[in-house]
Amino acid sequence: MTEQLIKVPDIGGAEGAEVVEVLVAVGDHIALEQSVVVVESDKASMEIPADVAGIVTTLRVAVGDAISEGDVILEIEAAGKVNAGSEAAEQPASLSDDEAAASAADSETQGVAEHGAGGEPLREAVAVASDTESTGEAPVARASREMAPYAVVIPDLGSDQGAELVECLVAVGSAVEEGDSLVLLESDKASMEVPAPVAGVVTEWLVAVGSTVKAGDLIAQLSVTTVQARPQDAATVADQDSESPLAPAATAMGAPEGESQTVTHEHEEPSRDPDQSAVYAGPAVRKLAREFGVALNQVTGSGARGRIQKEDLQQYVAQALSQPTAMTGSGLPTIPAPDYARFGHVERVDRSRVERLTADNMVRSWLNIPHVTQFGDADVSDLEDFRQALKQEATERDLRLTPLPFIVKACAVALSHHPKLQSSLADGGDSLIFKHYCHIGMAVETPGGLVVPVIRDVDKKTIWQLAAEIATLAQRARDKRLKPDEMQGGVFTVSSLGAIGGDGFTPIINAPEVAILGVGCASVQPVWDGDAFQPRTRLPLALSYDHRVVNGGEGGRFLAEVTQLLADIRRITL
Repeated sequence: MTEQLIKVPDIGGAEGAEVVEVLVAVGDHIALEQSVVVVESDKASMEIPADVAGIVTTLRVAVGDAISEGDVILEIEAAGKVNAGSEAAEQPASLSDDEAAASAADSETQGVAEHGAGGEPLREAVAVASDTESTGEAPVARASREMAPYAVVIPDLGSDQGAELVECLVAVGSAVEEGDSLVLLESDKASMEVPAPVAGVVTEWLVAVGSTVKAGDLIAQLSVTTVQARPQDAATVADQDSESPLAPAATAMGAPEGESQTVTHEHEEPSRDPDQSAVYAGPAVRKLAREFGVALNQVTGSGARGRIQKEDLQQYVAQALSQPTAMTGSGLPTIPAPDYARFGHVERVDRSRVERLTADNMVRSWLNIPHVTQFGDADVSDLEDFRQALKQEATERDLRLTPLPFIVKACAVALSHHPKLQSSLADGGDSLIFKHYCHIGMAVETPGGLVVPVIRDVDKKTIWQLAAEIATLAQRARDKRLKPDEMQGGVFTVSSLGAIGGDGFTPIINAPEVAILGVGCASVQPVWDGDAFQPRTRLPLALSYDHRVVNGGEGGRFLAEVTQLLADIRRITL
């Protein structure tokens, strides 16, 4: 076991980034690439990973500390060797402070002049500037100002996996200063803004939002002001710098002091989405917010310095869903409410809790589930004759025998042959939960609103048992005496207009169920039997189902079986 130091890697040139969260503690076992701290600067929010695995022995930083590249974060008792990146980070420690500063300056100079149009380097006229500073005299070579293209590339991201470009922060034609943010990138470890390396005007975007980019990829073209030596003076400049590695450059990024380096344009920088740049949140939280469609500036963070955690986002979404007003959200425009009192006398009456909950559930179901409704009707003439024949026995049993027990029984039989219609989605739609029980809900109208008590084990009960239980549950619902468990566990719902009337309607699925049967009012209609029209009692049916789970064929076959069972009630016993 060896002691290893975890240091701050290259964080895009940010100096004095603040530690906003420490993700490990002394004694923790950490894996390779596990995030250990979260730092934030004015340009980036980044999780710094460990480059070795081991046990944390010492923490060198705390929340609120300012750190820079090369600073030690923590010490690890590691079993393996440090990887190449860590060894490279250790090397500069052996240099003196002066040597390190000189090396950093050389690296910065080289990085600034690294990329130009078409991959050609763009260099500063260092010799001219340095000669002016040393002698105080005007340079022999006079410069002319010209516009030249400049290719902007992705800097080192600290990972070879790349990052997703989630937002372009400026528009084509916008003037930018050196250091202005151009794009917002997100990886699994960091969210960062890529700054403009030079001042200029954005002429072209070479990538689109959603693209995956890596270090060195071209993202944009800028038009920049350059300084070019006049032909008669070029030889002089070349002679002065013949031994310099900058001599081959034909253009320069800099200009003499006091002269503007950019061409000014009257362009307004487009407004940035506040949920992308004006809040403290890591890349994982930002990604989750985009999936939920939540503006992060509306979420209160509980982390250090108001940093938004996943728990904060989840709590915000849960609260939004629990409020009736939230159901008008999801980006949908609200309906303006006029001043009704201007037109006459009005009265405001608060809705019952049941009515509000029912409305919220229906809106949530309608917005989230792709509803499909199929229509049909069943010939229930023989069923009605059979039901009328049982009237005397029903009276002796002190029961009122309605068509509903037969309908729910027929649904139970059909569900056993079509199990998808009594399943539910799970794992975000990746799985189905098949339920090996048959509890069917029935919609009951009460003075306080619509409720749905659940009839247990419909497939195991007789018509008489179902009739008695339906009557009991309906009365308990109207008396507001239903227990919570009596309204839970349904796999399918039947909503009947019954004696109210109406040929049909499109019922809304009672989520998380995936199907519901709407039953209209039966009526006598003439039906051609091949020789003549005969009066037959027809019962309109409407089956709504979740098209993510049930396709048209499955829904059609289920509805056809229900109609056949109701047409010949004897088939229920088969």
